[in-house]
Amino acid sequence: MSISNSTDFRVQEFIIFGFPGFQERENKNTLFAIFLTAYLLILLGNLLILVIFAFDEGLHIPMYVLISSLAVVDIAISSTTVPKMLNVLSFDNSFISFGGCLTQMGFYLALVNTESFLLAVMAYDRYLAICNPLHYPSLMNNRLVLKQIACCWTLGIVLGLILVGLALRLPFCGPNKVIHCFCDHSSVVRLACADIVINNYMGLTLAMTVLFIPLTYILFSYIKIITSVLKIKSAEGRLKAFSTCGTHLLIISVFFLAAAFVYISYRIPGTSADVRIMAAVLQNVTPPLMNPIIYCLRNKEIRGILGKLSRRVKYCQVVSKA
Repeated sequence: MSISNSTDFRVQEFIIFGFPGFQERENKNTLFAIFLTAYLLILLGNLLILVIFAFDEGLHIPMYVLISSLAVVDIAISSTTVPKMLNVLSFDNSFISFGGCLTQMGFYLALVNTESFLLAVMAYDRYLAICNPLHYPSLMNNRLVLKQIACCWTLGIVLGLILVGLALRLPFCGPNKVIHCFCDHSSVVRLACADIVINNYMGLTLAMTVLFIPLTYILFSYIKIITSVLKIKSAEGRLKAFSTCGTHLLIISVFFLAAAFVYISYRIPGTSADVRIMAAVLQNVTPPLMNPIIYCLRNKEIRGILGKLSRRVKYCQVVSKA
């Protein structure tokens, strides 16, 4: 899908400049190696989640439906930004067409919005499972979860398209160097040859809505969860529950706080472009990289299924050699 420009503009393509302070070839090679490794691990971990979910029908329950949906979004977010980032770092291929840039912007905004809402739904699911275990089966089922996931995607896409639509109305007639690793909304609209006050205010309003409303709900859910955990008599049980909640909240904090910093940093004079870009990259890479470990590989049930898969693969190999 590509987006055509219907406004009066002269810029036909943008230049993705990357990190201003890391333009030396040695620095670019180091960043390329780091981001390529992270991207491959993201693909491996999240595809593994989807394979396990498809393999075992016993996992077709609300919690794992949500985890699988998160894996799809994580793969999509990283695949929207990281390949072009690697292209810029490795081959100095910094050019991207106007339509390609707006398309990348639209996909990125829609996916990040969707993940934000999806994390809130997952927190609600955990809240019901831990705080209302007896009523959980009647309050949460696969049909309801799929409707919630559809709502997350719909809201994410609509809010993303609003910002892309506002960007399309701007004329781009001069500067075309995007000081970022991908077509970030705020970085692109600053290149317009027109007043961008409406774009800035709408961007900030939607960003804060997408970030702080789900984050507030997530924190409320986890406060309720922690309150319930404190009532557990077993010290071992409390420690295990706190360990799980702590890792969940850590990754959620990276996602939301990094995103909030990126948006707010544009309004703070003197903020380092390298720091802002790195925060955006961490938001794109860290949660997708850690989610498979936190939500699945630390789970005994998932580890058991992985063991079954491994034994089945070894058996097939033995049979094929016989």
